[in-house]
Amino acid sequence: MDDIFQQAVDLSHPIGPDMPVYPGTDQPCLTHIAQIPSDGFQEKKILITSHTGTHLDAPAHILQGAKTLDLLPINRFYGTGICIGLKFLPGKFIEMEDLMPFKQQIHGNDFLLLNTGWSKYWGRKRYFRDYPVLSPAAADWLIQFDLKGVGMDTVSADLMNSHDYPIHKAFLGQDRLIIENLTNLDLLGAQRFLFVCFPLPLQDADGSPVRAVALLNDQRQK
Repeated sequence: MDDIFQQAVDLSHPIGPDMPVYPGTDQPCLTHIAQIPSDGFQEKKILITSHTGTHLDAPAHILQGAKTLDLLPINRFYGTGICIGLKFLPGKFIEMEDLMPFKQQIHGNDFLLLNTGWSKYWGRKRYFRDYPVLSPAAADWLIQFDLKGVGMDTVSADLMNSHDYPIHKAFLGQDRLIIENLTNLDLLGAQRFLFVCFPLPLQDADGSPVRAVALLNDQRQK
């Protein structure tokens, strides 16, 4: 494995009690239930929601009766990936025309990561306001590709004030995963990598925090 992959890039935000969470969501709670001086070992009780931090959405997150994470095979959570740079778009929406120049790069990969640069606002109120999202037309255009999932460095695939969640429904309705709150996308460049986003093995899960990682090979560092 070391001969193939020379660098692992962590694309996940750390989870802690003071981290940003989606408005209205409970903060994570990490409580000591045993400590070494009194018990001889240390253990914590961890209370988090299924969409805490860097996480993925299952179809059941939005669609009644759709698949939960435990109904998806394990190979749905890893595969080849490509990251495209979209930092300098003038508007709030990522349009189909913004994606079309990357058509050849997207084709043949399992995951598409959208680098909007928004992770720089992580920990600030701005993170939850006016972040860029795919337009419905752009999402429909991406559905034509045989992607396992689409990831982004924003809090949601839909606008904060959305009530019908059209982008979530477009992807999840086709059993395509959505990975939100990614970070460190600047470190990936424009080359292919192995993307991994394994969820916790939760029963009936509508989503799960993930340790999203990109594995780069030596050719991508030269």
